[in-house]
Amino acid sequence: MAAGIRSGMGLGSWILISTAVLFMFFVVLSGVTDHTPLNRVWFLQADTSRIAGSPRPFSQWTYFYVCGDHNRNCGSPVPALPLGYAWKGDSSGAPTALVGNHGHGTTSKYYYYMWRFGWVFYLMSFILAILGWLSSLLAPCSRLVSGVSGLIIGSSLFFLSIAAPLMTTVFVKARNHFHGDGRAAKVGPAAFGFTWGAWAALFLAMVMLFLGAGLGGSRRDKPQAQPRSLAKVTPAGPTAAGAAGGDGAGGATGGGGGRLGFWRRQRLRRGRGSFGENESQLRVKDEYA
Repeated sequence: MAAGIRSGMGLGSWILISTAVLFMFFVVLSGVTDHTPLNRVWFLQADTSRIAGSPRPFSQWTYFYVCGDHNRNCGSPVPALPLGYAWKGDSSGAPTALVGNHGHGTTSKYYYYMWRFGWVFYLMSFILAILGWLSSLLAPCSRLVSGVSGLIIGSSLFFLSIAAPLMTTVFVKARNHFHGDGRAAKVGPAAFGFTWGAWAALFLAMVMLFLGAGLGGSRRDKPQAQPRSLAKVTPAGPTAAGAAGGDGAGGATGGGGGRLGFWRRQRLRRGRGSFGENESQLRVKDEYA
């Protein structure tokens, strides 16, 4: 039963980790192509038509790119992309709270560092989730592997627990600044749904892996070796007969002892008979003397 629990927990956790990795793939690869579902994954969509340096009427921020509507007309991929790269070159007309001296004079300090740290933690969580997915393939077979996989997934969950709130805070506040400036803007439901869905899947997978490691191999579930019987088998046949019917010497020995006792009794009888004959002969001689 314990092995079945471990196998079930391992299989369930692997399915959950696969789901989380798939969701995070959609987020990281958003903007790479304008095909479904990647063309629907973006963090923020805002009206940038009145910003002088923006080449697009609507801008969509993804993990590596700033793109146009439906993730078309994307710029060059940039790690930890500053928000102000949507209007790089001339920030006049952009919301004042988003503009600053960072990112080549396009982004404020707050938004530059908040998204940069969120971007890094998200990437670390993604890499650890892939490593946990690989190790969890053997989780149904081993308590040790299940525990190690749980630690890896727990580390991935830790970094995602930092990245997801940072990402949510950055883009929700940026949307509010666009609204305050009288511009249309909205956060991406797919990107945030995939991110928080991955968080929930990793959390459940971590719990199942630790349960599989802790409950899957109890010693009480292992078959106990049956002790060998110490009872001796009573010999049958001549031995028992000799022990019952023979004298002390014959009963103490086995089957051979019974036969030996028989021949001893015969010799004693012969010796007694010869002694009696000699005695009677001596008496006859005395009478005739």
